[in-house]
Amino acid sequence: MKITAGELAALVHGTLEGDPNTIITHPSKIEEAVDGSLCYLDNLQYEPYLYQTKASAVLVNSGFQAKSPVKPVMIRVENVRLTVSELFKKFQDFTENSGIDPKAEIHSSVVLGEMVSVGAFTNISESAQIGAKTYIHPQVFIGKNVQIGESVIIYPGVRIYKDCIIGNRCIIHSNAVIGSDGFGFAPDANGVYQKIAQLGNVVLGNDVEIGSNTTIDRGTMGSTKIGDGCKLDNLIQIAHNVQIGNHTVIAAQAGIAGSAKIGSNCMIGGQVGIAGHLTIADRTMIQAQSGIASSLEQTNGKWYGSPAMEYFAFLRSFAEFKKLPALAKKLKELEDKLKSES
Repeated sequence: MKITAGELAALVHGTLEGDPNTIITHPSKIEEAVDGSLCYLDNLQYEPYLYQTKASAVLVNSGFQAKSPVKPVMIRVENVRLTVSELFKKFQDFTENSGIDPKAEIHSSVVLGEMVSVGAFTNISESAQIGAKTYIHPQVFIGKNVQIGESVIIYPGVRIYKDCIIGNRCIIHSNAVIGSDGFGFAPDANGVYQKIAQLGNVVLGNDVEIGSNTTIDRGTMGSTKIGDGCKLDNLIQIAHNVQIGNHTVIAAQAGIAGSAKIGSNCMIGGQVGIAGHLTIADRTMIQAQSGIASSLEQTNGKWYGSPAMEYFAFLRSFAEFKKLPALAKKLKELEDKLKSES
């Protein structure tokens, strides 16, 4: 990509400070930038790098006040993070149509939209439907009757089982599995576990992103549903018939047990465990490594610990917990004193 600073400022509706003819060719981290780099400053911990960076241009928030002279062109915007989110899409090249690789195996009944790309050794099964401008990388498996929307990106190694539905503009990273069997077994009279057939599917809404090695199980009956705009990190387990509301984000290594219902706009930290059949209210925030053993029905709640308690109550309790050794020592001293006086 090649663009002038002036063109870039106009693109992001920013205010330019510096030479509008400065050429920008690629994005970089502010501490690693070189000539031609575009970087950004959002976290002020990185401000010292601004005064020594070799970047050609830097995005800053509109109210930022520099403490020293700045060599790169500065482009002031209302919200750096949102601007970067939109702008960096311009630098991506993986959505460029590359057609159907001759080494891909596509069933004759598959319906492909316009400008679909399919990489080598990808297998698309009977009656699948792929929307326009979707980019499927090599070595992907797409099962029977799968429906995939428009402008979806599917990275190498992804497996999408039969009957699953993927919305528009989703991104599914390498080795994610969508629609694997839920963990459903019942012991017979001899205590031998018999498999319960998993007859449902998985439905991803629009603008969902699924991280690498994340697994989403199909419903036993009905659907496991991930709402519009949800973002799931790597190495997450979503069990059968889980329902997740719109725009909820979940960090790595979290696990959600079967039939749990997670609200919209929730933030769930890494390694959080949520027991089955629970309800989590909208806009709930759960700190990393917390364990949720009962439903959280209050909206806008913050929770921490295992079993989890209200966030600030946990912090106060932990502060007291750290004092226990000193308190125990003081108690022992008082006991010894009472014994010596008796």
